[in-house]
Amino acid sequence: MYAGVVAMASAVGVLVLGLYALHRLTAVAPDSLNVLPFESGWAPAQHALSRYHVRWYLATLLFLAFDVEMLFMYPWAVVVAQVGVTAVVEMFLFLAALFVAVLWAWREGALRWV
Repeated sequence: MYAGVVAMASAVGVLVLGLYALHRLTAVAPDSLNVLPFESGWAPAQHALSRYHVRWYLATLLFLAFDVEMLFMYPWAVVVAQVGVTAVVEMFLFLAALFVAVLWAWREGALRWV
């Protein structure tokens, strides 16, 4: 009754073990210096995450917020005449939420460059 299930499980098991054995036989130990993604294989002089100040992350989030705003405004401009007042109200609510985000970023100092 379960011969098909046992045969498939056995075939999958043999396949997985075969692939694992093939990987173990053909694997080459990577040189730890050449596979580093930081500094293109050169020996790093500092930690990869220590180079940027935290304020740049806030500026990046602010940029992404306005980038997403543009992604929403282009299709909105195409259908606003068809949808009517509802689309205008929704867009002003969306812009109000973005304005609150800009005020928060301003208060946190994300717009200060010095």
